[in-house]
Amino acid sequence: MWLARMSPERKQKLNVVGDCVILVLASLLSTMTDESPGVNAMVGLAMAFGGMLVWVAGGRVLRHYDAWNGRRALGDFAMTVVLLVGTCVPLFLLRKVVPIYAERSDFARFLGVLVPGVLSLRLLTSWMQRRAEEQPPPVLILGVGPLGRHTGLEIRDSRPFEVLGYLHFGDEEKHTRLPAPILGTVSQLEAMLKQHVVGEVYVAGNYGSHHAEMQQAIRACERFGIPFALPAGGFRFGRAKPSNVKSMDDGYVHYLCVQHKPVQLALKRALDIVASGTALALLSPLLVGVAVAIKLTSRGPILFRQERVGMYGRRFHMLKFRSMVVNAEELKAKLAAQNEQQGPVFKMKRDPRVTAVGRFIRKFSIDELPQLINVLRGEMAVVGPRPPIPREVEQYEAWQRRRLSVRPGLTCVWQVSGRNEISFEDWMYLDMQYIDHWSLAQDFSLILKTVPIVLTGKGAS
Repeated sequence: MWLARMSPERKQKLNVVGDCVILVLASLLSTMTDESPGVNAMVGLAMAFGGMLVWVAGGRVLRHYDAWNGRRALGDFAMTVVLLVGTCVPLFLLRKVVPIYAERSDFARFLGVLVPGVLSLRLLTSWMQRRAEEQPPPVLILGVGPLGRHTGLEIRDSRPFEVLGYLHFGDEEKHTRLPAPILGTVSQLEAMLKQHVVGEVYVAGNYGSHHAEMQQAIRACERFGIPFALPAGGFRFGRAKPSNVKSMDDGYVHYLCVQHKPVQLALKRALDIVASGTALALLSPLLVGVAVAIKLTSRGPILFRQERVGMYGRRFHMLKFRSMVVNAEELKAKLAAQNEQQGPVFKMKRDPRVTAVGRFIRKFSIDELPQLINVLRGEMAVVGPRPPIPREVEQYEAWQRRRLSVRPGLTCVWQVSGRNEISFEDWMYLDMQYIDHWSLAQDFSLILKTVPIVLTGKGAS
Protein backbone atom coordinates (compact mmCIF):
# COMPACT_ATOMS: atom_id res chain seq x y z
CA MET A 1 0.00 0.00 0.00
CA TRP A 2 1.34 3.46 -0.95
CA LEU A 3 0.50 4.84 2.51
CA ALA A 4 2.62 2.19 4.23
CA ARG A 5 5.59 3.00 1.96
CA MET A 6 5.37 6.73 2.67
CA SER A 7 8.29 8.27 4.58
CA PRO A 8 7.75 9.20 8.27
CA GLU A 9 8.16 12.89 7.45
CA ARG A 10 5.42 12.75 4.78
CA LYS A 11 3.11 10.88 7.17
CA GLN A 12 3.51 13.65 9.73
CA LYS A 13 2.82 16.33 7.09
CA LEU A 14 -0.28 14.40 6.08
CA ASN A 15 -1.28 14.30 9.76
CA VAL A 16 -1.00 18.12 9.98
CA VAL A 17 -3.22 18.57 6.91
CA GLY A 18 -5.70 16.01 8.23
CA ASP A 19 -5.94 17.68 11.64
CA CYS A 20 -6.55 21.08 10.01
CA VAL A 21 -9.25 19.62 7.73
CA ILE A 22 -10.98 18.02 10.74
CA LEU A 23 -10.78 21.35 12.61
CA VAL A 24 -12.39 23.21 9.68
CA LEU A 25 -15.14 20.58 9.32
CA ALA A 26 -15.86 20.63 13.06
CA SER A 27 -16.08 24.44 13.02
CA LEU A 28 -18.42 24.58 10.02
CA LEU A 29 -20.62 21.74 11.24
CA SER A 30 -20.97 23.44 14.64
CA THR A 31 -22.51 26.51 12.94
CA MET A 32 -24.85 24.68 10.54
CA THR A 33 -28.39 25.95 11.18
CA ASP A 34 -31.20 27.15 8.97
CA GLU A 35 -30.96 30.72 10.28
CA SER A 36 -28.62 33.14 8.46
CA PRO A 37 -26.46 30.50 6.69
CA GLY A 38 -24.08 33.14 5.32
CA VAL A 39 -23.39 34.64 8.75
CA ASN A 40 -22.99 31.18 10.25
CA ALA A 41 -20.43 30.22 7.58
CA MET A 42 -18.36 33.34 8.40
CA VAL A 43 -18.47 32.50 12.12
CA GLY A 44 -17.41 28.93 11.36
CA LEU A 45 -14.49 30.02 9.15
CA ALA A 46 -13.32 32.54 11.76
CA MET A 47 -13.53 29.82 14.41
CA ALA A 48 -11.57 27.43 12.18
CA PHE A 49 -8.87 30.01 11.40
CA GLY A 50 -8.33 30.87 15.06
CA GLY A 51 -8.30 27.21 16.06
CA MET A 52 -5.76 26.31 13.36
CA LEU A 53 -3.41 29.10 14.47
CA VAL A 54 -3.40 27.80 18.05
CA TRP A 55 -3.17 24.15 16.95
CA VAL A 56 -0.29 24.56 14.49
CA ALA A 57 1.67 26.85 16.83
CA GLY A 58 1.19 24.45 19.75
CA GLY A 59 2.16 21.47 17.58
CA ARG A 60 5.36 23.21 16.50
CA VAL A 61 6.37 24.19 20.04
CA LEU A 62 5.71 20.69 21.40
CA ARG A 63 7.29 18.95 18.36
CA HIS A 64 4.04 17.04 17.96
CA TYR A 65 4.67 16.43 14.27
CA ASP A 66 8.38 15.71 14.55
CA ALA A 67 8.90 12.32 12.84
CA TRP A 68 11.65 11.41 15.30
CA ASN A 69 10.22 12.80 18.54
CA GLY A 70 10.97 9.53 20.39
CA ARG A 71 7.42 9.22 21.80
CA ARG A 72 5.54 5.95 21.74
CA ALA A 73 1.81 5.50 21.04
CA LEU A 74 0.76 6.44 24.60
CA GLY A 75 2.93 9.57 24.53
CA ASP A 76 1.51 10.59 21.14
CA PHE A 77 -2.04 10.10 22.44
CA ALA A 78 -1.31 12.14 25.59
CA MET A 79 0.29 14.95 23.55
CA THR A 80 -2.75 15.06 21.25
CA VAL A 81 -5.02 15.42 24.30
CA VAL A 82 -2.83 18.30 25.55
CA LEU A 83 -3.15 20.05 22.16
CA LEU A 84 -6.92 19.49 22.12
CA VAL A 85 -7.28 21.06 25.55
CA GLY A 86 -4.96 23.93 24.60
CA THR A 87 -7.04 24.65 21.49
CA CYS A 88 -10.56 24.10 22.81
CA VAL A 89 -10.24 26.06 26.07
CA PRO A 90 -9.47 29.43 24.35
CA LEU A 91 -12.27 28.82 21.83
CA PHE A 92 -14.70 28.10 24.66
CA LEU A 93 -13.64 31.20 26.63
CA LEU A 94 -14.06 33.29 23.48
CA ARG A 95 -17.79 32.47 23.57
CA LYS A 96 -18.07 34.47 26.79
CA VAL A 97 -16.86 37.71 25.17
CA VAL A 98 -18.21 37.36 21.57
CA PRO A 99 -22.02 36.96 21.72
CA ILE A 100 -22.50 36.17 18.01
CA TYR A 101 -20.01 33.32 18.28
CA ALA A 102 -21.96 31.78 21.18
CA GLU A 103 -25.30 32.31 19.44
CA ARG A 104 -24.30 30.91 16.04
CA SER A 105 -22.31 27.81 17.08
CA ASP A 106 -22.92 24.57 18.98
CA PHE A 107 -19.78 23.86 20.99
CA ALA A 108 -20.87 20.34 21.95
CA ARG A 109 -21.22 19.49 18.24
CA PHE A 110 -17.79 21.03 17.59
CA LEU A 111 -16.18 18.79 20.24
CA GLY A 112 -18.17 15.76 19.00
CA VAL A 113 -16.52 16.05 15.57
CA LEU A 114 -13.06 17.38 16.52
CA VAL A 115 -12.06 15.12 19.42
CA PRO A 116 -12.77 11.66 17.96
CA GLY A 117 -11.56 12.75 14.51
CA VAL A 118 -8.18 14.09 15.66
CA LEU A 119 -7.55 11.25 18.12
CA SER A 120 -8.39 8.59 15.53
CA LEU A 121 -6.13 10.16 12.92
CA ARG A 122 -3.25 10.45 15.40
CA LEU A 123 -3.60 6.84 16.50
CA LEU A 124 -3.54 5.77 12.84
CA THR A 125 -0.45 7.86 12.12
CA SER A 126 1.28 6.60 15.26
CA TRP A 127 0.48 2.99 14.37
CA MET A 128 1.90 3.40 10.85
CA GLN A 129 4.98 5.13 12.27
CA ARG A 130 5.66 2.29 14.70
CA ARG A 131 5.42 -0.23 11.85
CA ALA A 132 8.09 1.67 9.94
CA GLU A 133 11.74 1.55 10.95
CA GLU A 134 12.44 4.05 13.73
CA GLN A 135 15.65 5.90 14.40
CA PRO A 136 17.45 3.34 16.56
CA PRO A 137 19.50 4.03 19.70
CA PRO A 138 23.15 3.06 19.04
CA VAL A 139 24.89 0.15 20.78
CA LEU A 140 28.60 -0.59 21.13
CA ILE A 141 29.98 -4.14 20.86
CA LEU A 142 33.12 -5.25 22.68
CA GLY A 143 34.79 -8.13 20.85
CA VAL A 144 35.38 -8.83 17.14
CA GLY A 145 35.41 -12.65 17.39
CA PRO A 146 32.66 -14.98 16.15
CA LEU A 147 30.31 -14.00 19.01
CA GLY A 148 30.82 -10.29 18.41
CA ARG A 149 30.34 -10.63 14.66
CA HIS A 150 27.21 -12.77 15.08
CA THR A 151 25.82 -10.30 17.65
CA GLY A 152 26.34 -7.36 15.28
CA LEU A 153 24.67 -9.15 12.38
CA GLU A 154 21.73 -10.20 14.57
CA ILE A 155 21.23 -6.66 15.90
CA ARG A 156 21.47 -5.19 12.41
CA ASP A 157 19.03 -7.67 10.86
CA SER A 158 16.42 -8.32 13.53
CA ARG A 159 16.61 -5.82 16.39
CA PRO A 160 15.61 -2.11 16.46
CA PHE A 161 19.12 -0.88 17.21
CA GLU A 162 22.01 0.61 15.29
CA VAL A 163 25.53 -0.76 15.82
CA LEU A 164 27.78 2.23 16.46
CA GLY A 165 30.95 0.14 16.14
CA TYR A 166 33.28 -2.41 17.73
CA LEU A 167 36.09 -2.33 20.28
CA HIS A 168 38.41 -5.33 20.10
CA PHE A 169 40.05 -7.19 22.96
CA GLY A 170 43.84 -7.18 23.22
CA ASP A 171 44.45 -10.67 21.76
CA GLU A 172 41.95 -10.41 18.89
CA GLU A 173 42.97 -9.86 15.29
CA LYS A 174 41.30 -7.10 13.30
CA HIS A 175 39.31 -8.08 10.22
CA THR A 176 36.83 -6.46 7.86
CA ARG A 177 33.95 -8.96 7.95
CA LEU A 178 31.99 -6.95 10.49
CA PRO A 179 28.72 -5.02 10.03
CA ALA A 180 30.23 -1.89 11.67
CA PRO A 181 33.67 -0.27 11.93
CA ILE A 182 36.29 -1.06 14.59
CA LEU A 183 36.68 2.11 16.68
CA GLY A 184 39.57 0.99 18.90
CA THR A 185 40.37 -1.36 21.77
CA VAL A 186 38.38 -2.29 24.86
CA SER A 187 40.84 -0.27 26.95
CA GLN A 188 39.48 2.85 25.17
CA LEU A 189 35.88 2.20 26.29
CA GLU A 190 35.71 5.20 28.63
CA ALA A 191 36.93 7.52 25.87
CA MET A 192 34.27 6.12 23.50
CA LEU A 193 31.53 6.63 26.09
CA LYS A 194 32.63 10.26 26.47
CA GLN A 195 32.68 10.93 22.73
CA HIS A 196 29.53 9.11 21.59
CA VAL A 197 25.91 8.65 22.63
CA VAL A 198 25.68 4.94 23.55
CA GLY A 199 22.43 3.25 24.56
CA GLU A 200 23.93 -0.09 25.61
CA VAL A 201 27.25 -1.96 25.55
CA TYR A 202 27.34 -5.62 24.44
CA VAL A 203 30.34 -7.39 25.99
CA ALA A 204 30.94 -10.22 23.48
CA GLY A 205 34.07 -11.63 25.08
CA ASN A 206 35.36 -14.96 26.33
CA TYR A 207 35.02 -15.46 30.10
CA GLY A 208 38.32 -17.34 30.14
CA SER A 209 40.79 -15.32 28.06
CA HIS A 210 39.08 -11.91 28.33
CA HIS A 211 37.96 -12.02 31.97
CA ALA A 212 40.12 -9.10 33.20
CA GLU A 213 39.20 -6.82 30.29
CA MET A 214 35.51 -7.71 30.61
CA GLN A 215 35.62 -6.85 34.31
CA GLN A 216 37.18 -3.47 33.53
CA ALA A 217 34.50 -2.83 30.90
CA ILE A 218 31.76 -3.65 33.42
CA ARG A 219 33.24 -1.21 35.93
CA ALA A 220 33.43 1.50 33.25
CA CYS A 221 29.75 0.99 32.32
CA GLU A 222 28.77 1.13 36.00
CA ARG A 223 30.71 4.37 36.51
CA PHE A 224 29.01 5.95 33.50
CA GLY A 225 25.59 4.46 34.26
CA ILE A 226 25.37 2.83 30.81
CA PRO A 227 23.32 -0.41 30.44
CA PHE A 228 25.38 -3.41 29.36
CA ALA A 229 24.84 -7.04 28.33
CA LEU A 230 26.94 -10.13 29.08
CA PRO A 231 26.81 -13.50 27.29
CA ALA A 232 24.30 -15.80 29.00
CA GLY A 233 26.71 -18.74 28.66
CA GLY A 234 29.63 -20.11 26.74
CA PHE A 235 27.49 -22.13 24.35
CA ARG A 236 25.24 -21.50 21.36
CA PHE A 237 22.04 -23.51 20.93
CA GLY A 238 20.09 -24.51 17.84
CA ARG A 239 16.90 -26.07 19.26
CA ALA A 240 17.06 -25.73 23.02
CA LYS A 241 15.31 -22.70 24.56
CA PRO A 242 15.58 -21.22 28.08
CA SER A 243 12.57 -21.72 30.33
CA ASN A 244 12.18 -17.93 30.58
CA VAL A 245 12.74 -16.74 27.01
CA LYS A 246 12.32 -13.03 27.79
CA SER A 247 15.24 -13.08 30.24
CA MET A 248 17.81 -13.89 27.53
CA ASP A 249 16.08 -14.01 24.16
CA ASP A 250 19.19 -12.71 22.37
CA GLY A 251 21.70 -14.90 24.23
CA TYR A 252 22.68 -12.08 26.60
CA VAL A 253 21.81 -11.14 30.16
CA HIS A 254 21.07 -7.40 30.24
CA TYR A 255 22.03 -5.24 33.22
CA LEU A 256 20.94 -1.74 34.22
CA CYS A 257 22.91 0.72 36.34
CA VAL A 258 19.74 2.33 37.69
CA GLN A 259 16.81 0.81 39.56
CA HIS A 260 14.46 -1.08 37.23
CA LYS A 261 10.95 0.18 38.00
CA PRO A 262 9.08 0.13 34.67
CA VAL A 263 5.60 0.77 36.15
CA GLN A 264 6.80 3.70 38.26
CA LEU A 265 8.73 5.11 35.28
CA ALA A 266 5.59 4.94 33.10
CA LEU A 267 3.60 6.72 35.82
CA LYS A 268 6.36 9.30 36.18
CA ARG A 269 6.19 10.12 32.46
CA ALA A 270 2.38 10.31 32.54
CA LEU A 271 2.50 12.65 35.54
CA ASP A 272 5.14 14.77 33.79
CA ILE A 273 2.80 15.27 30.82
CA VAL A 274 -0.22 16.11 33.00
CA ALA A 275 1.73 18.39 35.38
CA SER A 276 3.59 20.34 32.68
CA GLY A 277 0.51 20.75 30.48
CA THR A 278 -1.62 21.93 33.41
CA ALA A 279 1.10 24.28 34.68
CA LEU A 280 1.56 25.89 31.26
CA ALA A 281 -2.21 26.51 31.03
CA LEU A 282 -2.54 27.95 34.56
CA LEU A 283 0.63 30.06 34.36
CA SER A 284 -0.04 31.42 30.87
CA PRO A 285 -0.88 34.98 32.14
CA LEU A 286 2.42 35.08 34.07
CA LEU A 287 4.35 33.73 31.06
CA VAL A 288 2.87 36.40 28.80
CA GLY A 289 3.63 39.15 31.34
CA VAL A 290 7.24 38.09 31.72
CA ALA A 291 7.67 37.85 27.93
CA VAL A 292 6.37 41.42 27.52
CA ALA A 293 8.63 42.72 30.32
CA ILE A 294 11.73 41.13 28.78
CA LYS A 295 10.94 42.50 25.32
CA LEU A 296 10.32 46.04 26.60
CA THR A 297 13.37 46.31 28.87
CA SER A 298 16.25 44.77 26.91
CA ARG A 299 17.37 44.04 23.38
CA GLY A 300 17.24 40.44 22.14
CA PRO A 301 14.93 37.43 21.97
CA ILE A 302 12.44 36.54 24.71
CA LEU A 303 13.54 32.93 25.02
CA PHE A 304 17.10 31.70 25.45
CA ARG A 305 17.82 28.35 23.78
CA GLN A 306 20.89 26.66 25.21
CA GLU A 307 22.32 23.30 24.18
CA ARG A 308 22.27 20.89 27.12
CA VAL A 309 23.21 17.25 27.61
CA GLY A 310 20.38 14.85 28.39
CA MET A 311 20.00 11.14 29.07
CA TYR A 312 22.98 9.04 27.90
CA GLY A 313 24.62 12.18 26.48
CA ARG A 314 21.92 13.11 23.94
CA ARG A 315 21.94 16.83 23.13
CA PHE A 316 18.82 19.02 23.20
CA HIS A 317 17.99 22.72 23.43
CA MET A 318 16.75 23.76 26.86
CA LEU A 319 14.39 26.75 26.96
CA LYS A 320 14.58 29.62 29.45
CA PHE A 321 13.35 33.18 29.62
CA ARG A 322 16.32 35.34 28.66
CA SER A 323 17.67 36.86 31.88
CA MET A 324 21.01 38.13 30.57
CA VAL A 325 22.29 40.53 27.93
CA VAL A 326 22.51 39.25 24.36
CA ASN A 327 26.32 38.76 24.38
CA ALA A 328 26.37 36.94 27.74
CA GLU A 329 28.31 33.94 26.41
CA GLU A 330 31.06 36.19 25.03
CA LEU A 331 31.39 38.04 28.36
CA LYS A 332 31.58 34.77 30.31
CA ALA A 333 35.21 34.17 29.29
CA LYS A 334 36.22 37.57 30.74
CA LEU A 335 34.48 36.75 34.05
CA ALA A 336 35.94 33.23 34.40
CA ALA A 337 38.39 34.35 37.12
CA GLN A 338 35.46 35.53 39.28
CA ASN A 339 33.68 32.16 39.29
CA GLU A 340 32.32 31.47 42.80
CA GLN A 341 31.48 27.79 42.21
CA GLN A 342 33.97 24.93 42.39
CA GLY A 343 34.26 22.50 39.48
CA PRO A 344 33.29 23.14 35.83
CA VAL A 345 30.08 25.10 36.65
CA PHE A 346 30.13 28.93 36.41
CA LYS A 347 28.19 30.83 39.11
CA MET A 348 28.33 34.46 40.33
CA LYS A 349 26.04 36.06 42.89
CA ARG A 350 26.47 39.52 41.34
CA ASP A 351 26.74 38.54 37.70
CA PRO A 352 26.94 41.79 35.66
CA ARG A 353 25.47 40.07 32.62
CA VAL A 354 22.05 39.70 34.30
CA THR A 355 19.39 42.29 33.37
CA ALA A 356 17.07 44.03 35.84
CA VAL A 357 14.11 41.84 34.92
CA GLY A 358 16.45 38.84 34.75
CA ARG A 359 17.58 39.28 38.33
CA PHE A 360 13.99 39.10 39.57
CA ILE A 361 12.90 36.11 37.48
CA ARG A 362 16.11 34.22 38.35
CA LYS A 363 15.61 34.77 42.08
CA PHE A 364 12.19 33.11 41.97
CA SER A 365 13.11 30.62 39.18
CA ILE A 366 10.53 32.14 36.84
CA ASP A 367 13.12 32.04 34.07
CA GLU A 368 12.97 28.22 34.23
CA LEU A 369 9.22 27.99 33.47
CA PRO A 370 9.62 27.56 29.66
CA GLN A 371 11.33 24.26 30.46
CA LEU A 372 7.84 22.91 31.04
CA ILE A 373 7.80 22.71 27.23
CA ASN A 374 10.94 20.54 27.38
CA VAL A 375 9.11 18.31 29.86
CA LEU A 376 6.12 17.97 27.52
CA ARG A 377 8.47 17.09 24.66
CA GLY A 378 10.05 14.31 26.72
CA GLU A 379 13.53 15.86 26.80
CA MET A 380 13.24 16.55 30.54
CA ALA A 381 11.22 15.44 33.56
CA VAL A 382 9.75 17.46 36.43
CA VAL A 383 12.22 15.84 38.86
CA GLY A 384 15.74 14.79 37.90
CA PRO A 385 19.35 16.05 37.87
CA ARG A 386 19.73 19.42 36.19
CA PRO A 387 20.91 19.10 32.55
CA PRO A 388 24.53 20.28 32.17
CA ILE A 389 26.03 22.13 29.23
CA PRO A 390 28.46 20.20 26.97
CA ARG A 391 31.56 22.09 28.20
CA GLU A 392 30.83 21.04 31.76
CA VAL A 393 30.35 17.38 30.78
CA GLU A 394 33.73 17.39 29.03
CA GLN A 395 35.34 18.19 32.40
CA TYR A 396 33.39 15.56 34.36
CA GLU A 397 35.21 12.74 36.06
CA ALA A 398 33.98 9.27 35.05
CA TRP A 399 31.83 8.78 38.18
CA GLN A 400 30.15 12.16 37.65
CA ARG A 401 28.91 11.15 34.18
CA ARG A 402 26.57 8.64 35.81
CA ARG A 403 24.16 11.52 36.41
CA LEU A 404 23.47 11.32 32.65
CA SER A 405 21.98 7.83 33.09
CA VAL A 406 18.52 9.27 33.89
CA ARG A 407 16.30 11.91 32.30
CA PRO A 408 17.26 15.43 33.49
CA GLY A 409 14.69 17.48 35.38
CA LEU A 410 13.47 20.88 36.58
CA THR A 411 14.26 20.19 40.23
CA CYS A 412 16.20 17.65 42.27
CA VAL A 413 17.92 17.22 45.63
CA TRP A 414 20.35 20.07 44.84
CA GLN A 415 17.51 22.61 44.52
CA VAL A 416 16.19 21.82 48.01
CA SER A 417 19.63 21.62 49.65
CA GLY A 418 20.92 25.14 49.19
CA ARG A 419 21.36 25.42 45.40
CA ASN A 420 24.31 27.79 44.80
CA GLU A 421 25.33 27.61 48.48
CA ILE A 422 26.72 24.04 48.19
CA SER A 423 29.89 22.89 46.43
CA PHE A 424 29.98 21.25 43.02
CA GLU A 425 31.21 17.92 44.39
CA ASP A 426 28.42 17.82 47.01
CA TRP A 427 25.98 18.63 44.22
CA MET A 428 27.21 15.62 42.24
CA TYR A 429 26.95 13.34 45.28
CA LEU A 430 23.38 14.49 45.89
CA ASP A 431 22.46 13.61 42.29
CA MET A 432 24.03 10.15 42.68
CA GLN A 433 22.04 9.64 45.87
CA TYR A 434 18.84 10.54 44.01
CA ILE A 435 19.63 8.10 41.16
CA ASP A 436 20.48 5.22 43.51
CA HIS A 437 17.37 5.64 45.69
CA TRP A 438 14.83 6.91 43.16
CA SER A 439 11.11 6.40 43.76
CA LEU A 440 7.88 8.21 42.92
CA ALA A 441 7.40 9.01 46.60
CA GLN A 442 10.76 10.77 46.62
CA ASP A 443 9.78 12.78 43.52
CA PHE A 444 6.59 14.01 45.20
CA SER A 445 8.59 14.91 48.31
CA LEU A 446 11.11 16.93 46.27
CA ILE A 447 8.32 18.79 44.45
CA LEU A 448 6.70 19.76 47.77
CA LYS A 449 10.07 20.93 49.14
CA THR A 450 10.85 22.91 45.97
CA VAL A 451 7.70 25.09 46.06
CA PRO A 452 8.53 27.13 49.22
CA ILE A 453 12.19 27.44 48.18
CA VAL A 454 11.19 28.88 44.80
CA LEU A 455 8.64 31.26 46.38
CA THR A 456 11.24 32.64 48.82
CA GLY A 457 14.13 32.63 46.33
CA LYS A 458 16.39 30.87 48.85
CA GLY A 459 19.84 29.97 47.53
CA ALA A 460 19.30 31.54 44.10
CA SER A 461 21.41 34.15 42.39
